This record gives sequence, structure tokens and C-alpha cells, in this order.
Amino acid sequence: AEAVKILAHHNILSAPVVNVDAPEDASWIDRYIGIVEFAGIVVWILHQSEPPSPRTPSTPRSPSSASAIAAAANGNTFALELEALGLGSAATTSGDFFEDLTSSELYKNTKVGDISGTFRWAPFLALERSNSFLTMLLLLSKYKMKSVPVVDLGAGRIDNIITQPAVIHMLAECVGLQWFESWGTKELSHVGLPLVTPQQIVKVYEDEPVLQAFKEMRKKRVGALPVIERGGTKPVGNISLRDVQFLLTAPEIYHDYRAVTVKDFLSAVRSYLEKNKNIFTMSGEFVTCKKDCTVKDLIQLLDKEKLHRVYVVDDEGNLEGLITLRDIISRLVHEPRGYFGDFFDGVLPLPANSRV
Repeated sequence: AEAVKILAHHNILSAPVVNVDAPEDASWIDRYIGIVEFAGIVVWILHQSEPPSPRTPSTPRSPSSASAIAAAANGNTFALELEALGLGSAATTSGDFFEDLTSSELYKNTKVGDISGTFRWAPFLALERSNSFLTMLLLLSKYKMKSVPVVDLGAGRIDNIITQPAVIHMLAECVGLQWFESWGTKELSHVGLPLVTPQQIVKVYEDEPVLQAFKEMRKKRVGALPVIERGGTKPVGNISLRDVQFLLTAPEIYHDYRAVTVKDFLSAVRSYLEKNKNIFTMSGEFVTCKKDCTVKDLIQLLDKEKLHRVYVVDDEGNLEGLITLRDIISRLVHEPRGYFGDFFDGVLPLPANSRV
């Protein structure tokens, strides 16, 4: 609960997790557990909310069930408490679900370290100041890292974090330079964008339960979804993993709804943000562009609006593609054969309980 508030308050997607049990002379890699992200928090919440087997109203589960007893015997109090809460499927979820969850001891008392298996960042990769600019760009694009910590080996700590938006901002400041103008004045199709076609875009309809949207993001491993009108093909909004913060920190968003649909959620969040201007970033507002847009115009748009993606549409507003910050960065770099050498040597695989 505290981690969600910290990330939301500072308007960030992730933060390093300090190992409080590490000795004072610990190296940087032992000083941190990893990186906690909204994505990881959402994955953990959704996983906990899914019952291990189907149930019906006529056969309610109780904490004395065999699975609950086994969970308790193994120290898994999370599963035990969620059975007592009676958390159900996305299709039947109402505002009570979120109220029950955020008021539960499970949500309040679970430590960040307890959900370390949900970190997207396992293994823990970091850069040193001596690493090249190309290495950084490749990690943020081809190797799908949203941010990269920079470590101070002498101090044994992380002293900076480089994000995809930071790279886009740097590119926006290159407007006017010869190399940038030569590349940036090209239309998107001339540099191979968009990479994601209409058939590959994962969508959500506005009348679907909001929890289903988050489950779909987890299932498809995407950070956001375009919201489509039922029976249509035009995007009317955008919902991202980051938006779960509003369900966890602003109960006024859902308490009036018997069932919270995506449309209800975006409308309520929009009203909430109108009352809390300059505090939150509204990702439900989406931005579109056309295929004849130039790379420079797109970079300036994303930097100005502080967005992570833009939807490409035709003249009628129908989806034609999707472009993310990673896609743009990937158009700048090429990995030479054998470039990383032993850079990844000693890196451990994802932990067995990782769900991201």
C-alpha cells in the first residue's frame, strides 16, 4: 500500500527496492533487491484475486477448505485471507472488490520484499558510468527495459536512473542539429513505423469490466490498451497499468458503481483529475497521429504530452498501428555482432515465482 502511494505521489512507474538487511559495506548489487513497478504490483494483485479453481455462489469457499489449510500450513497467509475476502472474477467485480482489497490487512501489511517474485526486473541489470551510449539505447529498446539504473561503484549505490521518456526528451532537444533533421524529417513509414499492426494491437471494449482490462494487460504483457466502442474500430480512450493507482488510492472513483466498466472508470478518473489538477497524469487521454507524420513531430508530441505511446489512425479515425517509445529508440540503433560480449554473464534467470 505504501509503495503504491509513493509511486503515485511522485508520478513515477518504478523505484529501486533497498535491502534493509544488507551490511554497510555491501556492494551495490547486494544493497538492492530489485526494482518495483506498477506492473509488478498489478500482477501480484491480479494473481492473488484469482481463485485456484472455479466456484459458484452455491458452493462458497471458506478459510477451512483444503486449499486454504494447505496454504496456511505453507505460510501462504495471502491466499488464506483472499479466500476470506471472497474475491471473484473480473466479470462480477464491483466497487466492493476494491474497497475490500484496499481495506484488508493483506494489502496494508504485505511488504514489497514479499512480492519480489513479481518484479519485472529479475535479473537486476544496471549500467556503470563508463558504459557506452549505444549500450544504454539497446537495453531500452531491443532488450525491452523501460528504465536502466546507473550505479556508482565507489559508493556502492544507484545514483541515477535513465528512462525511455528521458531519451525521447533528449532527442527532442536535438531539433535543429543536422543529424537529427536528416532523420527526423522522414515520415514514419520511411523509418519502418509503426511496428505494431492493427491486427496485433490488443484492445478492450469500453463496456467491459475495468479489472478485465488489467487482466488482459497482464496476460498479453502490454502496458496499456486502447479503449474501443462496442462494434466499432475507433479508439475513444486509453487505459494503462499505471491507472490502477486510482483504484487503490481514490475510492470515490468506484464507490458509486455496482459494476465498474472501463467507460465508468475513465469517466470517473477524468472527473477526479479535474479536481486534483497538477497532481496526477491522466493516461486515459490518448493521442493519435497519421502515417504521414514525421519522426520529429512525433518525438516532440510524445515529449510534450509526456506519453509512452501514440495510436496511428487513418482519416476516419480507425486504428492503423501503435508506436511506443521503445519503437522509436529502436529505429536509432543497431547491435553489432557480439557487441555485448560477456555483459550478461553471471546474470540469473527469472525467479521461479516470477509472474511478469
